Amino acid sequence: MASNSGVGEIEETEAAAPLLQETAEAEPVQKKNRSVTTSVPEAEVHIYSRGKGPIDVIKMGLGGWEQDQLEIREILDKYGFKSLYAFTPGSGRGVPIRFNPRNGRSMLTYRDGARVYVDGEPKDSLLKPVTRIILSVALITIIIVFAMKETPAWAKNLQSSVGPIPPWVLACAVIVFTRMRKRTKSFLQKYL
Repeated sequence: MASNSGVGEIEETEAAAPLLQETAEAEPVQKKNRSVTTSVPEAEVHIYSRGKGPIDVIKMGLGGWEQDQLEIREILDKYGFKSLYAFTPGSGRGVPIRFNPRNGRSMLTYRDGARVYVDGEPKDSLLKPVTRIILSVALITIIIVFAMKETPAWAKNLQSSVGPIPPWVLACAVIVFTRMRKRTKSFLQKYL
């Protein structure tokens, strides 16, 4: 039995000794934040509208595979232009700036930090052609009313078969027909 009590004492002494020694202060683990900063090439773009301005001066990041092309479509959409031209403040508008229709980037390349002057041609509003059509229909109607004393024979025959047709309806139909013909002509040329 003496041997059993010795075994028990050994177990007690082993249990009393700590397995890991505690340190007075836990040292904080510092994480090192590593970040890579790359500068995106930029160009300073001075934007004019029909030679007046500048209406805005923006710093624009250059895009493309080589990071050397302007985002022309972005400028067109943001400012409502239908086309952009190279511009010199002293002498005026130059050649149109060509861009790739698929990605909207300029065909010309620019270097980082370049100062670019562009002149935009605003899109035509829808109100302007509609106003012209209404005024032309009104003018044609007034001319027909005052110029003709009697209705021509062909107009009487047309009125008897269809009913009375006001002259402004005829003028409007002619204008709509000619405008639609021009639009469908360009549409067919574009897709055929």
